[in-house]
Amino acid sequence: MRTLQAIVLASTFAACTSNGMTADDAMGSGSGSGSGTLEPPVRGFQIKTPDVTIHAGEEITYCYYFKTTNTEAMTIKRWQSAWTAGSHHVILFTTPTLAGTEGAIEPHACGFGGGISNLPSWTYSAQTSPSDMAMPADDGNGVPVGMDIAAHQAAYLEIHYNNIGDEDVMASATINAEAYDAGTVTTKTFAYVTYRSGFTIPGSAQNFKVTNTCNIPAASKVWLMTTHAHKQAVKTRVLNGTTASTDLVFESTSWEHPGAKRMDNPYYQFGTGKLTNECTYNNPTATPIEEGSSAKTEEMCMASGYIFPATKSTICYDSIVF
Repeated sequence: MRTLQAIVLASTFAACTSNGMTADDAMGSGSGSGSGTLEPPVRGFQIKTPDVTIHAGEEITYCYYFKTTNTEAMTIKRWQSAWTAGSHHVILFTTPTLAGTEGAIEPHACGFGGGISNLPSWTYSAQTSPSDMAMPADDGNGVPVGMDIAAHQAAYLEIHYNNIGDEDVMASATINAEAYDAGTVTTKTFAYVTYRSGFTIPGSAQNFKVTNTCNIPAASKVWLMTTHAHKQAVKTRVLNGTTASTDLVFESTSWEHPGAKRMDNPYYQFGTGKLTNECTYNNPTATPIEEGSSAKTEEMCMASGYIFPATKSTICYDSIVF
């Protein structure tokens, strides 16, 4: 299960605002500020983590296990998040059953609590605070787009803290899920994520490329696309097709603020049935750099977005689609 665990540990994706995308909207520095609180939505639910102390200079991941408080199935139309200083990113995963002790917040890599039968589904993430992600209001046929969440859905929140300051901070995070009115007809959307594992960037390498080609339904409509890598990345791209394709969907030359591309009607489609994520790295040291979850010492190569119509989150790991 090492490969699937890496997906959970590594998933750091962009969020978008309802008014379009900029680099700062999509990926932040991880230095959240303020109280980390939000007013609860009128219809929907709120997730708020307990406070934890993050020591000066500490980089650590906490996992908060819970069930959502909605007593009926809901279709979410908007996600919001906010957190206190010290947080680097937050990621919400849903699971078939609880993967840990309900209400516990624990300093470790988030687990599966049931193995292959309890695989997590990436649902929402943000790297700036506050963040706001609204679903498309029109799927192209006059129907709004939404994401289904079951009543009392088992879930966990992965919070990656990186306190770059000189003082300890008391940290917490809040996420709002704003739902459509009951009975609203929607087209369902879920995440599509790629991850490339097991690569090594040789010492002193320049323009070293890593790729991952995945199957994606040609009929799927894409309304958001972005990439994720760490500090050795000098360029990330998403292509329609295989590695030889010149059909560029998304490109960024900033590993820390890659931005994201929000597509509105008519939505983008990978007509080739293939999506290739490409990451280019420079290694400024003589020491090889391995793939892994640490932003300080390791690297990643990922693409992520949302597609519809969809019935669940999709992960393409080393060209294998789950």
